[in-house]
Amino acid sequence: MSGFRRGVRLGIDVGRARVGVSRCDPDGMLAVPVETVPRSETSVARIAQLADEWEPLEIVVGLPVNMRGEETPSTTDAREFAALLLTSTGRPVRMVDERLSTVSAHTALRASGRSQKNSRSIVDQVAAVVLLQHAVDTEKSTGRPAGVLVETPEESSHDV
Repeated sequence: MSGFRRGVRLGIDVGRARVGVSRCDPDGMLAVPVETVPRSETSVARIAQLADEWEPLEIVVGLPVNMRGEETPSTTDAREFAALLLTSTGRPVRMVDERLSTVSAHTALRASGRSQKNSRSIVDQVAAVVLLQHAVDTEKSTGRPAGVLVETPEESSHDV
């Protein structure tokens, strides 16, 4: 477990209608669902409240790309959401490839006997759990945090 930074993390699965939120314990043993936040103008504020409550080391946001690793409109949406989280929480935000998290979440829910229809309300939380667990496991196995830190506009502007 060398190189693993101890601390709670929040996992965020950004969707068009809902945002799934998960968290893990300080040792990164287990990611668990927290809640599904309806996507609206108050989504970021609600997640900022959760960040105040759980005091995470960082917030891990899923970066949705297609299977070829190319960006899509959802990628842009997630990047913008992550930037808002960074400015509203003041906590580090990290974008992590989430290519299979929603697929894995649906598979897990089906395996547990839930239909697609009656799992809609929690699939976003489960996707956030899959994403966060993957990020934590990656950091534990490589000694390096998964994904890429989101920079504030000021940080990225001096690179121009």
